[in-house]
Amino acid sequence: MMKFLTRFFTWWNGQTLNTQFYTWRKGERVGEDEFGNIYYQGGKDAEGRTRRWVIYNGYSEASSIPAGWHGWMHHRTETPPSKEEYTPREWQKPHRQNMTGTAGAYRPHGSMYNPESRPVVTGDYDAWTPGD
Repeated sequence: MMKFLTRFFTWWNGQTLNTQFYTWRKGERVGEDEFGNIYYQGGKDAEGRTRRWVIYNGYSEASSIPAGWHGWMHHRTETPPSKEEYTPREWQKPHRQNMTGTAGAYRPHGSMYNPESRPVVTGDYDAWTPGD
């Protein structure tokens, strides 16, 4: 019962009941990414293009969509990543979702949220003051 209520009243937990019904009626499964997000297409949008959507694995977070799937979702390419043979170059890093606001967020040196101590001021810098 709780799962039904969660689907009925929230949109950020995977898919809503309406999305599930639309996917059942018109959706054609295209592929799945390494994060477990499932991609569909079917029907037409307002511009006459094929409608494309994603069912997120967990919370609906747009930054969890890898670059290849993002391009397909926004009609930048017609071939989904699941149907092409792509090997990343050695300099490419694996996709990571945006970690802002989480414990895994980037904390630079000198940040108040960084547990490391700030570098000691050496005195070789003279601050500018008005009138100098």
